[in-house]
Order: sequence, then C-alpha cells, then structure tokens
Amino acid sequence: MTHPLPSSCERAILEQFLKAEAMALWAVRSAQAQDVPSAVLQFLRRHEEEEAQHLKQFELLLGTSSHGKTVLPRMPSQWRVLAVHLYGYETLGLEFAKLLVGLRPDLASILKDEEVHVGFFEHAVHTILVHGGPAADGARQAAQAWRRRLPRTVDRYLHDESLAPFRDVLRQHILDVIDARFLVVGLLIRPEGQGVSPVKTAIGEARASAVFEPNG
Repeated sequence: MTHPLPSSCERAILEQFLKAEAMALWAVRSAQAQDVPSAVLQFLRRHEEEEAQHLKQFELLLGTSSHGKTVLPRMPSQWRVLAVHLYGYETLGLEFAKLLVGLRPDLASILKDEEVHVGFFEHAVHTILVHGGPAADGARQAAQAWRRRLPRTVDRYLHDESLAPFRDVLRQHILDVIDARFLVVGLLIRPEGQGVSPVKTAIGEARASAVFEPNG
C-alpha cells in the first residue's frame, strides 16, 4: 500500500512528476530510433503523444516549463536491454503516479495511463524471457544492472525537503514493489529460502485483472 502523504508534499510530487514526464518523453522518442518490433514502435508513438499531453498538463498546473532538450538521450540498441530499461522506469513512474493521485485524485487519468505503459512493457519483457536463450539471459543481466542503479535514482526523486519525514519509508516501499515486479515477471531470481514479498500478491492480482498485448 502506498504511503499517504500530506498536502504539504503536493508541489514536490508535482514538480518531480514534471521532470519524470519530460525524461520519459525524450526516452520514448529516442527508443523509436532503435531496432524494435513493429508493434512496439506503434505503441511508442502513442506513448510519446500521451507523455507530451501529460507534460503540458503539469506545466500548466505548476506554471512552469520543463527543461527543453536538443539532443535525444542514448538508449540501449538491443531490444532485450531496451525493454528492461523502459519497463524499469515505467514501474518507477507508476509508483509516483500512485503518490500523485493520493494527493490529487483529479489526476487519476495519469495513473491509468501509467498502468497501461507498465502492462505493455511487462508483457514485452515476459515475451523475451519465455523464449529463453541468449535474449533472456541478456534481459536478466540488464535488469540486474538497472536494479543496482535504482536506489540512487529513487533518492533523487525523493530529494525534496517536504518528503524528508517519509523518505525512508517511501524509498523502501518503492524498491520493494519494483523488486516484486521483477521477480514475478522473471527478471530477478529470488534468493533460496527467501519468503514471498508482501506486495507480490497485490501485483499478481493486478496482472491477472488486465492483459496488455504489444500489438494492441
């Protein structure tokens, strides 16, 4: 369950979401230049349009503009690595969308969009893994590398002073949820003897309630 935040944290979450949406927009644009399956390319194009709409929405809410980029960020060229990269950051975005909606229920449509994005890339990663072989091994290696960088990324997302009283709890919750997702989909292997994550059941139910196909 996402930790409830007081209204004093609203602007910090909105500002962080503005930055995250700007990063997501440019990442999705860059990903379209890589060698990806045609159905994925179609989804990325729709994804870009949604991210652009979200960005404008947050710019209006905050009365500010996002930092404009002139050069697209470098993205992994191999699809098995790129899929993990996009899936990881979408799962992180989803957790912040939950925090956002807790403060601003009127922005529930943002959460719904994030759930669709996570579902799509989760399905894409699962497809890579079920085929096994070098592609699956490469995806798991990419997930391990991405996961090692995740705590520093989360710390940047939670840097605002208004979040200080909740930072440790939020940080651990976000890491636990993402670990559980990676375990459920098969990107990470649970250490032998380790119990079931408390968030695994909720994630499993969410996955069972909706199936997102890459060619949808």
